[in-house]
Amino acid sequence: MIPLAEAQQYVLSKCTPLGAQDMPSFDALGLITAEPIESTEHIPPFDNTAVDGYAVIAADTTDAPVTLTVAGSIAAGEGPDVEVTPGTAVRIMTGAPMPPGADAVVMVENTEQPDRDPSEPEKVRIVQGVGPGTAVRRAGEDMQPDQTVFESGTLLQPGHIGVLATLGITSIKAHRRPVVGVISTGDELVEGPQPLAPGQIRDSNRHTLLALVTQAGCEAVDLGLIRDDEDAVEAALRSGAASCDALITSGGVSMGDFDFVKMVLKRIADMRWMQIAIKPAKPMAFGTLDGTPIFGLPGNPVSSMVSFELFARPGLRLMRGLAIEDAHRPRVMGTADEALRRGPDGKTHFARVEVRWQDGQAFFRSAGGQGSHQLSAMAAAQGLAVLPDGPGVDAGDQAELLLLHGW
Repeated sequence: MIPLAEAQQYVLSKCTPLGAQDMPSFDALGLITAEPIESTEHIPPFDNTAVDGYAVIAADTTDAPVTLTVAGSIAAGEGPDVEVTPGTAVRIMTGAPMPPGADAVVMVENTEQPDRDPSEPEKVRIVQGVGPGTAVRRAGEDMQPDQTVFESGTLLQPGHIGVLATLGITSIKAHRRPVVGVISTGDELVEGPQPLAPGQIRDSNRHTLLALVTQAGCEAVDLGLIRDDEDAVEAALRSGAASCDALITSGGVSMGDFDFVKMVLKRIADMRWMQIAIKPAKPMAFGTLDGTPIFGLPGNPVSSMVSFELFARPGLRLMRGLAIEDAHRPRVMGTADEALRRGPDGKTHFARVEVRWQDGQAFFRSAGGQGSHQLSAMAAAQGLAVLPDGPGVDAGDQAELLLLHGW
């Protein structure tokens, strides 16, 4: 058996970012920038008000309550065609440009409308004074010309898309999203609700892996369920390698397995077959076919998912253009709510656990059955507890948690 870190280093060293290309910025959610993005403007482009109210000279409000003459009004989208002079105020709406002479805004909630003689100018009563700069958003206080707003390697989230729109940027250079094909093989596999014949099982791995690939930010391609026929398996692998950026298979990677996928990959691909000191997901195969990475994951459903989390997901995220420190799931220390037992076997165990948070601290307990075939516990898990070789942990003990959801 080889250490987990050695196996991960080998796999990830072969997963390099895909080429960058120009992408419409409005469709770039989830992509990784391939070059820095700079602002060419002041954002905001002009001094404006953060509230509805009255633009004033702050010194005029020092002795509030005071009454000022309303010299005019400015709505959002209008130019400031009126000036604030001592003793006057200008009605102003949120986002409207500050008029000349004004250095603060009194929010409308802190004003009153005094009784008015129609023959006299409109007045406003300032109930609460303000200091210079109150409720004023200065030009360029968010972004300045020539400022780098996003570094190369930035994962674009909804807020980033908004910034690009604010700057008028309609195209960016980004790493394209990897296209990842998922294949299942085996005469014992069937799909759908029909009753199972003796020896048959429903194919869950392919659908699970397609979902995991999508969750990892890639384009998942269903390459189907292939029967146990050497020619059909070879054709599917070659076609997938030609049309996809990476391939994922499940099953047939254990030592001594007589499996068509393993037979074909040994013959046509450059593969490394590994036995890793972990449980579940001990067997793992990785290599390339015509330059296309192939992740050969174990066939038990939980093993397949854990292997994906430890190897395929970080590898695919590197191909997306993320940095190595951002490729893996986050890990935190947690406290066991109950004992999790295991026996010494020379392996690191990844126990499926429910995670709860209290006062910023993580606590965990078993999510259910820990067999590599018990998919329901994996579905219920929010994390994997990393249990080093030994007896496990007692209630109250600390263990490292690999967080699965929301990252």
